[in-house]
Amino acid sequence: MSVLRTARAASRLQASDPAWAMLRARNADVAVAILSRHLAGDERRLPAPVLFEKVDSDLEELRGEGFELPQAAQAYCTEWRNQQILVRRSADDSREETFELSPGALTAIRFVTQLAEPRQAVTESRLATIQERLRSLARDTDPDVANRLGALHFERDRIDAQIARLVAGEIDVLPADRALERIRDILGLVEEVPADFARVRGEFEQLNRKLRERLVEAEGPRSSVLEDIFRGVDLLAESDAGRSFAGFYSLLLDPERGLEFEESLTAVMDRGFVKDLAPAQVRTLRRLLPNLQDRGAEIHTVLTTFSRSLRRFVQSHDLQRERLISRQLRAGLREALNASETVKPYAKTDLTLDLTSVPLSSVSALKLHNPGDFESGTEVVSHESELVDVGELLALARASDIDMAELEANINLTIEAQGAATIAEVLANHPASQGVASVVGLLVLAQEHGTAVGGRETVQWDGRRGTLDRHLFTGRIPA
Repeated sequence: MSVLRTARAASRLQASDPAWAMLRARNADVAVAILSRHLAGDERRLPAPVLFEKVDSDLEELRGEGFELPQAAQAYCTEWRNQQILVRRSADDSREETFELSPGALTAIRFVTQLAEPRQAVTESRLATIQERLRSLARDTDPDVANRLGALHFERDRIDAQIARLVAGEIDVLPADRALERIRDILGLVEEVPADFARVRGEFEQLNRKLRERLVEAEGPRSSVLEDIFRGVDLLAESDAGRSFAGFYSLLLDPERGLEFEESLTAVMDRGFVKDLAPAQVRTLRRLLPNLQDRGAEIHTVLTTFSRSLRRFVQSHDLQRERLISRQLRAGLREALNASETVKPYAKTDLTLDLTSVPLSSVSALKLHNPGDFESGTEVVSHESELVDVGELLALARASDIDMAELEANINLTIEAQGAATIAEVLANHPASQGVASVVGLLVLAQEHGTAVGGRETVQWDGRRGTLDRHLFTGRIPA
């Protein structure tokens, strides 16, 4: 491929590929960290409210560490969905929408993970895998019977030699470091599986959409797609993606191979070198087969649902309605194109449209309430400040606050004069300078420093009178 073609291909990928969009996004580091945590592990799909709550919690933590993240979780998720990093789907068992990572996002996350935790570029196990696959490919594609028999005899001799060594007690156990190297290569292959599943689902969705478009746009009563469906051909299952997935799924559900897989995995997990793996890697290995089966069953359900809905689309009246709408739209576009040659876009016409009485609007059309729109138009009148009388300020302060220091002094003076005193006697010697506030203050001091002696007494202030419980002050109140 020439440099020009390569540059143009890279330019198209830069503009449309979700993996590239994620890596060059404004908050790529935050997107990789948050989305890989919640959607790239054992949980691959979350309801929208649950994801918003989790992302909001992560955003608060990141803001506390200095990250500039002014928007809310829902705004960032919407941005990632528009960039095709997230895929929004409707849940089958509820009315809530769900979010999951797109194949491109999974690719980008895996790329960043490999940058953070690089594996050795050349390993013995990887070379052995390449050699074994080449040997199998060469053998299985060879049409010469003699060559294939020779290869099988060679393989049988090699196995017989291994059996003889084992019978003789010669056991070659793979060292722990080489075993770790192999199992990490296996984990590297496992990391690619989620993106493969997402890519297969995307291929089925795209194929289903293209088939419907061909059905709607096909002229005439019959088309090749329509005839195939009427003949009972499952076009989705017969596609390249469908046949490839069918082979994988049948292999995955094979009981004998499944049992062999489980036994091999159990044996590996009991080996000593597994303790050197990270906890997340151990969980991945233990859940490997169930996860493959669950994801495979999900894709199989999607394929079956698409096939059934496509057949219902053809057998019902939906196809005829869609074709009618498509023809009318194409006819309208042709008329508009012809009219554009003689009629200016800004020319007035006598055409009137009867619009619905129900106003159509979206949430984005709503506007926030602005208090400034309702401000009064009255001009602000300014007043010159006047001199303040200090005596008036003191009088206001006395009217609002009880002068406890004055009341304590009045009590002490009365006790010095007669040895003990009640509230009424204190007021008789020293009238209430603050009115009822002085009476209340004396009652508070009586409860704190006096003694309740029983009975009630009448007190007077500013020409008024009232009845209080009788309290006796017997000692001075300390300052």
